[in-house]
Amino acid sequence: MTSRNNHKNVIEITDSQLVNLSRQLGDGDWYVDQRKKARKIFNGIDFPTIEDEAWRRTDIERIDWNSFLSGYADNNNIKDIKLDVPNHLLNPLVDDDHGGQIVVSGGNVVGSNVSADIEEQGVIFCDFVTATNKHSDLLNKYLSKLVDVDSGKHAAMAATFVDQGVFLYVPAGVSVSTPLHSVFWLTQSAHFSRVVVVVEDGASLTYAHELASDSQEEHLHSGTVEVYVGDNSEFKFVELQSLSSKCYHFSHERCQVGRNGQFDWVFSAIGSKLTKSFLDLDLLGDGAWGRMSGFYFAAEDQHMDHDTQQNHYGEGQTSDLLFKGALKDDSRSVWQGMINVEPGAQKTDGFQANRNLLLSKEARADSIPGLEIQADDVRCTHAATISRLEDEHLFYLMSRGIHFDEAKKVVVDGFFDPIMQRVPFEGVRNRLKQSVVDKMM
Repeated sequence: MTSRNNHKNVIEITDSQLVNLSRQLGDGDWYVDQRKKARKIFNGIDFPTIEDEAWRRTDIERIDWNSFLSGYADNNNIKDIKLDVPNHLLNPLVDDDHGGQIVVSGGNVVGSNVSADIEEQGVIFCDFVTATNKHSDLLNKYLSKLVDVDSGKHAAMAATFVDQGVFLYVPAGVSVSTPLHSVFWLTQSAHFSRVVVVVEDGASLTYAHELASDSQEEHLHSGTVEVYVGDNSEFKFVELQSLSSKCYHFSHERCQVGRNGQFDWVFSAIGSKLTKSFLDLDLLGDGAWGRMSGFYFAAEDQHMDHDTQQNHYGEGQTSDLLFKGALKDDSRSVWQGMINVEPGAQKTDGFQANRNLLLSKEARADSIPGLEIQADDVRCTHAATISRLEDEHLFYLMSRGIHFDEAKKVVVDGFFDPIMQRVPFEGVRNRLKQSVVDKMM
C-alpha cells in the first residue's frame, strides 16, 4: 500500500500505445477500436470512493494504480513472464480427463485443448485473443452487451487492457457431458481478463473457471464475465478464486437466463488481499430459474466485498441465493444483496441468505439484504446471520474425545457443507475443504 494519492492522476494511455499493446498481444484488428472506445470511458470515469453507496464499506483510495498500469503504458513486460502452473490446478475435474481445458500463465496460453467429439458438435472453447481473430463476428455479437464498458471504472479498465480471457460458445441443442475447465495463473503485476459464455437454446454444459496466483508482490486483477443462457438451456458455472494475499481483485459479472432456462452459479473465494465483485443474475424469460451459491473464507487482513443482484423480469421465475463465509484474525467481509422484481414478474419466488461465522473477536462481517418488489403476486424473503462458534457444539465434540482445535475444524466444515455439496466435482470439493483446514491453522 502507498500513501493516499489522487486517483485522477492515473496514467492515461494514448491511442498509439493501445495500438502497440494490441499488436503485441495479437488481437484481431477490430478489437483495437474496442480498446480505444474503452480507453475514453476509462479516462472519463473517476475511481469509486467510499462516498459511492456500493463502495461505502470498501476503501481503495490507497491503491497505487500507476504501479500496476505503467507497464501497459510503456508496452513493457506484457506477456513476458511464464511460470509453471501448479499441478493441483490442472487435475481433471471428472475421472481422468476434461472435455477441454485452457491454461493461461502470465497472459500466455500455455495449454489449450478440446475433445474432438465436442468440437464436432460446433462448440467453440478458446482463449480471448484467439476469439478476436477467428470468431470476431460471433464474439462481437455478445461482448459488452451484458457488462457495459461504462459499468464502472474497473469494467472499463478490463476492456481497455485485457490481455487474455475465454470465449465459450455452445450451439443450440448441444449437450456437453464432460465439463470444460480454464485456469488463469497470474504472474504479472497486473492481469485483465474477459470471459464470455454463450449457451444457446436447448443446450447444456458444466464449466469451471479458476483464478489463482502465489506472488509475494502486490498485483492486480480486473475482469468481466458475461454469461448468456438460452431458452430451455441448462448451465452450471463454477468459479474458483485462490489468488494470493497480495492481490487486489475486481470483477463485474452478469448472467442472463432465457425462458425456462436453468443457471446454477457456484462461487468460491479464499484468496486476494481485497476483493470487490459485482455479481448480477438477470432472469428474463418466463419460468427461468437461477441459483447463486457463494463460499468465502477470509483471514489475516483480507477484505472481501460481494455485491449481488437477483433481477426478475418474467412470470413464474425462481431465484435462490446462499452465501456463506467464515472470518478470522482481522479480516472483514461485506455482502450486499438485492432481489428486484419488475412489474411484470408475477409469481416470482425469490430467496437470499447470507450466513457468516466469526472465528475471532477482531473479525467483522457486514450483511445487507434488500428487496425491491414491484409486483403483487410474489414470494420473496431474505435472511442474514452473523454468529460465533457456539461453546455447546465445541463442548459436545470435545466430550467425545475430539481435541479443541479439531473440534473447531469439524464445526466449520459442517457450516460450509451445504455449499460444498453444490460443487459438482469431488476433487474441487476436497481442495476447498483443504483450504478451510489450512486457514484454520
